[in-house]
Amino acid sequence: MENNFEKFINGIQHVGVPTNDISKTIAFYEMLGFQVSYRTLNEKANEEVAFLKLGDVVIETYENKNAALKSGALDHLALDTSDIQGAYQLAKEKGCRILDDGIQFLPFWENGVNFFTILGPNEEKIEFCQYL
Repeated sequence: MENNFEKFINGIQHVGVPTNDISKTIAFYEMLGFQVSYRTLNEKANEEVAFLKLGDVVIETYENKNAALKSGALDHLALDTSDIQGAYQLAKEKGCRILDDGIQFLPFWENGVNFFTILGPNEEKIEFCQYL
């Protein structure tokens, strides 16, 4: 089966890791060599958010006070997307289980991001995310 999503996906953008203690999580990843590249407050969810980077690896951690604290508890895999509108339309055409009501916006990074999330066959969340 042809994978038409290939024209919209550049690679993995980040991995989402929820936390109950953002300071502890940041300190742990800094110990591993990561550096905070962006930190903010997601006002919509009332969560502190930090993006930690080491080389090409980016972890988004956010303090939601609801982290499962067990193996397999990653929240989402974000795919770097070149055309969010095209990817969203294709996801609808392919019958993907879309979790968001349309394309969403967050004021992260310099100009914000647009994103939407689908569920995979194992209930894993896959976020299509485009830097603006």
